[in-house]
Amino acid sequence: MVASVSTATTKATDSPVQARARRTIDWRIRFAAVSLVWGFSFLLIKVGTDGYVPFQVTLGRLVFGTTVLAAAMAMKRERLPRGARTWAHLTVAALLLNALPFSLFAYAELTIPSTLAGICNATSPLWGMALSMVALSEDRPTRVRVAGLGLGFLGVLTVLGAWQGFTGVDPTGTALALLASLSYPIGWIYVRRTLAGSSDSHLSLTGAQLLLATLQLAVVTPLFTSMPTAFPVVPLLAVAALGALGTGLALLIQYGLVAEVGPTTAQMVTYFIPVIATAAGVAILGESLTWSTPVGALIVLVGAALTQVRPRS
Repeated sequence: MVASVSTATTKATDSPVQARARRTIDWRIRFAAVSLVWGFSFLLIKVGTDGYVPFQVTLGRLVFGTTVLAAAMAMKRERLPRGARTWAHLTVAALLLNALPFSLFAYAELTIPSTLAGICNATSPLWGMALSMVALSEDRPTRVRVAGLGLGFLGVLTVLGAWQGFTGVDPTGTALALLASLSYPIGWIYVRRTLAGSSDSHLSLTGAQLLLATLQLAVVTPLFTSMPTAFPVVPLLAVAALGALGTGLALLIQYGLVAEVGPTTAQMVTYFIPVIATAAGVAILGESLTWSTPVGALIVLVGAALTQVRPRS
């Protein structure tokens, strides 16, 4: 999943552009499109790492994604944010919400299937619930949400086959994928604390965030990798699609969904991503699937859904 400032801070408000978009393409169709794109992202990462090292995949992903956001900003005549403090906070957000989790998922998929990476991504709401109990005083736990937290992590153990001693699961790759999923809610909490009241538009903030993440990877990648000696076409196309569609276009669509139907409904896409990632990995990449994977994934999703239940005011 691609995280941005907009998903953490956007309020449901309509603009004339968004109103016209709603009349031309129903929000349910756009919701399905985002679900498919982000669900297939884990397959594209796997294909990309067949030809390029993880940092190169992440850098390419960010370059293509930033290009799409820059084009959207130019069309809407949006300017980048101003103020050193805003850019400092965006630098941290870019690391936690883009550069770090994207890189961790790419490294994770060197040793784990894309299906498992997609399921690990679904644990983000669980991590978010656990962290919010400590970091956000206004977000108090309830019995239902705590039960969802416990149920969700029980689902993770089911996916990993804990009763078999985690045999057949690469511990390093799995840990990297779970760390990537943990990075998202840390970033969301940071953004809520530092950028929620910003006067800049969410498109402007998100574009700047991706630009900073791209610069971060542009610095890191040459330090740990060398220039590719060959440019295999299929992995390159996978990286281009991952960036342009999964990190660029899907983010723009999600931005409109949040404004139109609200963040709660828009972020329900999280629960469809592992289903699509699993189906794509099995059907296209031929990845193996045991009974514990779909059963555990279902438990994870139910638990994640329960952690989002809010008490009635």
